[in-house]
Amino acid sequence: MIANKNFIFLTEVESTNNYANHLVLSKAADEGTVVLAQHQKKGRGQQGNSWESEAGKNLLASFILFPQFLTAANQFYLSKIISLALVDFLKPETENVTVKWPNDIYIQNRKVAGILIENSVKGSFLSSSIIGIGLNLNQLEFVSDAPNPVSLKQITAKNYDVENVAVQIWEHFNIWYGKLQTGHLNEIDTAYFKILFRGNEWALFSKQGECFEAKIIGIGEFGQLILEARNGTISKYMFKEVEFVI
Repeated sequence: MIANKNFIFLTEVESTNNYANHLVLSKAADEGTVVLAQHQKKGRGQQGNSWESEAGKNLLASFILFPQFLTAANQFYLSKIISLALVDFLKPETENVTVKWPNDIYIQNRKVAGILIENSVKGSFLSSSIIGIGLNLNQLEFVSDAPNPVSLKQITAKNYDVENVAVQIWEHFNIWYGKLQTGHLNEIDTAYFKILFRGNEWALFSKQGECFEAKIIGIGEFGQLILEARNGTISKYMFKEVEFVI
């Protein structure tokens, strides 16, 4: 676990991940530094997607880590533990919270949070990691063409203090990070599988435009989604090779 945390509060920034990366490159950040912004001018998601967030309404944060104990092959564990931390925060607030593989947090069939992790590798191990989080807290209207966004306030009708939420998520994350540091990989794997969106149930997926029915039976060593088809065939898919049909 990380004993101390250093929160940096920004009014506006291009993206919290970019700002955090600048700190890492200039050796100006300790492990556990958290960058928070009220507004991102160029918030980023996976594969160059943008992240919509009304200024001051949502959690926009990046955690800076130096997980040099973690092999590059095991880097997906960072995605697992930040997902677990977000679910730990959300579950007392509402029901039907799941992780839609590989990097989204869902409430029922709607996306409440996204994760963007950027790692640097040195040899066979990670050198640094920046874990970016966008969590919809208080926004009531979404104007982008994102298909299914939702905020926590839309579900609970409660207002959330962004800084307080950041502290809570950091505390949850730090517990899981301690488990990762001490090698409790099986515990992490088990907990992660339990919260997977449509985990171990028959559901529709799409591959190259073709729909098929399968169920998630696991996550591979490198973060692949492991699906079992109706005919018993088992296949592994990397990100973007298969999609959920919502």
